Amino acid sequence: MGGFDQMFSGTKAAQIVGISYRQLDYWARTNLVRPSGADATGSGSRRLYTYRDLLELKIIKKLLDAGIKLESVRDVFAYLRDHVDSDITSAHIVINGNSVLLCDGEDLIDVLRGGQGVLNVLPLSSVRDEVDSNIISLQVDSPAMTPTPRVVNS
Repeated sequence: MGGFDQMFSGTKAAQIVGISYRQLDYWARTNLVRPSGADATGSGSRRLYTYRDLLELKIIKKLLDAGIKLESVRDVFAYLRDHVDSDITSAHIVINGNSVLLCDGEDLIDVLRGGQGVLNVLPLSSVRDEVDSNIISLQVDSPAMTPTPRVVNS
């Protein structure tokens, strides 16, 4: 059974993520991360966490370890859940002091200020491909593009 299909008890989830069971319990009771597998329904019942829950819990721990306050972490996760549909670990978060920015493609979005765009990211990874493509295109359009002979005066 792979990690994506497996359910994890609260004790195991806390161990995997590197937090105390008490922290995990508090986060569940305050609706920061509710277990998706099965929620506690009373005394003696067990919470079951999915693999995605573990990823979210680990991200929360990393944000807290980076000095982000718990209330801000709640805001970040509310935003992420509303705006990141795919694999949550594919998102890029930039932490700058008390600011938390989500790198969404070519935009940096200030998560704690209601998703306001703050910077535009210029990805440079495609520059070489664009230049190479344009060179090839010019050579195809003008096949006689050969170096011009230089005249040397002696």
